[in-house]
Amino acid sequence: MNPDRVVVLELSRLEATHLAGLVTQFAELLDETGDGLPDDPAVLRIVPDGYSGDPAAAQEFRELTQRELLERRSTDAAAVLADLAHVIAIPADTAVTADDDTLLETALVRLDADGLQAWLRTLAAIRLVLASRLGITSEEDHDDEDPRFGVYDWIGYRLDGLVRAADSDD
Repeated sequence: MNPDRVVVLELSRLEATHLAGLVTQFAELLDETGDGLPDDPAVLRIVPDGYSGDPAAAQEFRELTQRELLERRSTDAAAVLADLAHVIAIPADTAVTADDDTLLETALVRLDADGLQAWLRTLAAIRLVLASRLGITSEEDHDDEDPRFGVYDWIGYRLDGLVRAADSDD
């Protein structure tokens, strides 16, 4: 992507609120992870082994890279939350009721190259965490009746849209 290019993402206030909730939970998961080998399979998916056939090399690689990788993921999540904050904000003089459309109003998030990369890494990592939690290892592992899969699909939809925008010549 051209470094001067800006990708514009349109989100409703409601969608941004749900996404911010997921990103916040993701950031909390990262904060709870220590420096040792994570025992949470979801965290292991976002800090994979560098050498699958050599446990000693994998451990050394993990010791050298895991903390930095998790810190970058935390920084990315914070950037996404900062971008979402202006979409979520409801003017102080607005009273939200169950029958108005305030939560359905949309706003634009403008992402420069660095911001786009933070969003892509964060959404991809959240999707990996969700896949781990849901036991998804292949495309066949999908339960249309389980609403959690809808969240997984929605994150994939948003991730796909950002990838397409990044790859577009427009």
